[in-house]
Amino acid sequence: MEPLRIGVLGAARISGRAIVEPARLTGARLVAVAARDTGRAEAFAAEHGVERVHASYQDLIDDPEIEAVYNPLANGLHAPWNLRALAAGKHVLTEKPSASNATEAAAVRDAVHASGLVFMEAFHYAYHPVMRRLQELVAKGELGDLQHVEATMVMPPPPDEDPRWSLPLAGGAVMDVGCYALHAQRMFGQYAGGAPKLIGARAGERKRMPGVDEWLNADLEFPCGATGAVRTSMAAENVEFSLKVVGSRGEAFAPFYVLPQNDDQVTVTTKEDTWVEHLGTRTSYTYQLEAFAGAIRNGSPVLTDVDDALATMELIDACYVAAGLTPRPVSTI
Repeated sequence: MEPLRIGVLGAARISGRAIVEPARLTGARLVAVAARDTGRAEAFAAEHGVERVHASYQDLIDDPEIEAVYNPLANGLHAPWNLRALAAGKHVLTEKPSASNATEAAAVRDAVHASGLVFMEAFHYAYHPVMRRLQELVAKGELGDLQHVEATMVMPPPPDEDPRWSLPLAGGAVMDVGCYALHAQRMFGQYAGGAPKLIGARAGERKRMPGVDEWLNADLEFPCGATGAVRTSMAAENVEFSLKVVGSRGEAFAPFYVLPQNDDQVTVTTKEDTWVEHLGTRTSYTYQLEAFAGAIRNGSPVLTDVDDALATMELIDACYVAAGLTPRPVSTI
């Protein structure tokens, strides 16, 4: 395929592993980067081999050589800049979640459908063989009938000044790490009679940060009667990013499903035996970028497309409401 020509919004820390390394491995071109601080953009370009620096996000979006925009900005800036990129005729790979709330996500959905452009929400784990194997175990009945899905996403707290704690920038535990757990629950809906329904949620606010969730737990139920449990926190002592799937004949456990490049194990336990499968440490971000390029060049279907993004955002908003908090505010640039 012709190398994908990518522009990067911002000089976020995640970009190194989420787009720079995958671009190198897949042959994509990093045409340009722009940041609020031009000095940071220049340093990023020099470190990562980006071809040029633009003075503003809008200048980057308007660059005719760029065909796809990667958006790793703060959560509250996802939807506004996704919309601007789409309006400029660019395909979009956006970090999760794709918007601050379902209202914004619906606006992005409408823009994508009107444009015919490729839009992908960066739930990269969904493209890795670890997650595909967990789904396969359920789809082929190796675990029996689905009974329970348990997703845990907890981590130590970022500094208080980190934008992940900012309500105007759509921060909070669910928006940063919990969205993975909720999305993972939805990934099993196709084997359980449909999408899971939220039964209830409980949350705790960050001290001196009203409205910002430090932790949130949620209970779900699938149409087939299987249950789901989500535990997410940005105030834990240690990192735990695990996923357990339980069926009538056995269970499967992935200790680090979100970053399988760090631990690619899936442990399967049935009534007869227990074994460990290793699914490979090639990065989930590389699989994701290959899928994005394939959608643009060949019209391949997108697993985490704009309709999927809206459904996830609706579930996030429902969790906030059920826990007595409000969805994140609509963003402005």
